[in-house]
Amino acid sequence: MKVEGEHLFNGTQQQVWDLFRDTEVMAAALPGTKKMELVGENTYEAVMNVRVGPVVGEFSGQLVISNEEHPNSYTMTVDGRGKPGFLKGVGDVILTNQGANQTMMGYTGEVQIGGKLAAVGQRLIDTVAKSIINQAFETLDRILAEKTAAEVDDREVEYQGASEKDYAATIAKDMVGGIFSALKGKKKDGK
Repeated sequence: MKVEGEHLFNGTQQQVWDLFRDTEVMAAALPGTKKMELVGENTYEAVMNVRVGPVVGEFSGQLVISNEEHPNSYTMTVDGRGKPGFLKGVGDVILTNQGANQTMMGYTGEVQIGGKLAAVGQRLIDTVAKSIINQAFETLDRILAEKTAAEVDDREVEYQGASEKDYAATIAKDMVGGIFSALKGKKKDGK
């Protein structure tokens, strides 16, 4: 499965770089994350509950950062396993200064999925992947805004992570949107 996209952050390249290297922030941004910690140079271990349709389970694995060009780009390699199957992927992240304290993050990657997880179908997996990415960006936007405000006000950062309830609602919304898009496409084709 190919994963690609971009997102505009309201922050400097350095702020966005730091955001993605903060394990507490990343754990808060990814719904279902039970643990994320740095275990070696540029190597992280994570445990995450994942739900894709009828397939539910816990995944544990490693995330490795390589090919760093601070604060412009890096490569991320993920290897996770659990009862529902496995996930392996590699992707590149590029941060580009957009001026006025804005940074564009572009990402491209390939992910392989196997086991029960792969049996739920490509369309459902695509929808869930997009939902996870979208919710993570929404949470990261809120956290970045809170970090910036806390810095200006000289106070502690207070933020709330993504909840599994919000994640489920986002997936449902994305699935319904996908169904309506497919129906619209059929009507245009006259079917």
